[in-house]
Amino acid sequence: MSGQILVVDDEPGIRELLSEILSDEGYDISLAENAGAARALRHKVRPDLVLLDIWMPDTDGITLLKEWAGNGQLTMPVVMMSGHGTIDTAVEATRLGAADFLEKPIALHKLLSTIKRVLKPGEARAQPSMSLAGLGRGALIQHLKEQLTRIANLKTPVLLLAEPGSGARICARFLVAANSNWVELDDTGRLVEAPLDLLQQARDGVLYIPEVANLGKLAQKGLALALERAEKYNVRVVCVSSEDLSRCAAEGEFDSRLYYALGALTIRVPSLREHREDIPDIAAYMLAQLVEANQLPPRRFGTAALNALRNADWPGNLPQLDNIVHTLVMTADGDEISAEAVQHALRPLASRDTLPAAVEVAAELPLREARDAFERSYFERLIALEQGNMSRVAEHAGVERTHLYRKLKQLGIKLGKKAGL
Repeated sequence: MSGQILVVDDEPGIRELLSEILSDEGYDISLAENAGAARALRHKVRPDLVLLDIWMPDTDGITLLKEWAGNGQLTMPVVMMSGHGTIDTAVEATRLGAADFLEKPIALHKLLSTIKRVLKPGEARAQPSMSLAGLGRGALIQHLKEQLTRIANLKTPVLLLAEPGSGARICARFLVAANSNWVELDDTGRLVEAPLDLLQQARDGVLYIPEVANLGKLAQKGLALALERAEKYNVRVVCVSSEDLSRCAAEGEFDSRLYYALGALTIRVPSLREHREDIPDIAAYMLAQLVEANQLPPRRFGTAALNALRNADWPGNLPQLDNIVHTLVMTADGDEISAEAVQHALRPLASRDTLPAAVEVAAELPLREARDAFERSYFERLIALEQGNMSRVAEHAGVERTHLYRKLKQLGIKLGKKAGL
């Protein structure tokens, strides 16, 4: 075994026992008696795993976990420990980003099996993903968090209305209970051929449909069946739409009964431009994650740089911002990222050749076919413009890459082998 483990517990006996057991298993151990010591050691040793006690004298473990999740420092798995644990506490911890929850007294086999599962010795540390805590602290995001918290323990289907890249998947992940299944639909054919198999796979968890407006008629029927049977499998269905489903239903493109079934509980996820006040915090969060995950020297944004990011247009929302932050972190000359560096990184987006304002489509086609024809021409020209670089295609179009590939498949656009990620 190998790996650096930070044990945070205010009881000396617990710290010593865990240190002895885990050292014998081949792990490198650091010990912290409170949250203050944990903060310092986490920065100094960059642990691969943290065992974090909930009840501590200075700051409780949940608060410390929330702090790390909110500032981009939750780049390692955290396993919570408590002698007074409850199901509610475990659920809260895992929704904040904890990998698991151990109740004291901790059985030796449970401890070791949990560490082995979440640490995965020998593997490279996974690139961290954004959590709900990273979306900001502005009024719109606070309202969003309150809405999600109120419905988190329900099983009612949820419809998230969101532009691509606004954070709908982050919101959906928040609705997954502790140690529950998460199934993300990556092939609409599965809804057509075996919707009940999807429910079986997602049993006691969440079935996530990324772009429900793109489902064809047969897939819509499969989704309707899944909604009818979801309760039997104890599955919550969470769907996302970047289009107005009420309009789609009125125009006959989307089954009206399915729309009413989904729309009973609807939550709107704001686009990045709607909560610009959060962009500095989100950018700092992304920067902290990249620095931690890539073992880079500490970096920070200057005030003018943060203002430049806040004032920029972000049609691609979070993925586009993340791309720019990644570029800035990897190319920074010093510890502070300047406004000039931000403007330089943004310049290619502003100066890039634009696509034709319109593409002629035969007026005699039905609306859906005409729209498909327009989108097919749009993406073919955009792929050619970007020379097959799919990251730039997704960024330019303002869509997530997973949604982009689904859209291209739906439109029958085949990619060459040189198409980049």
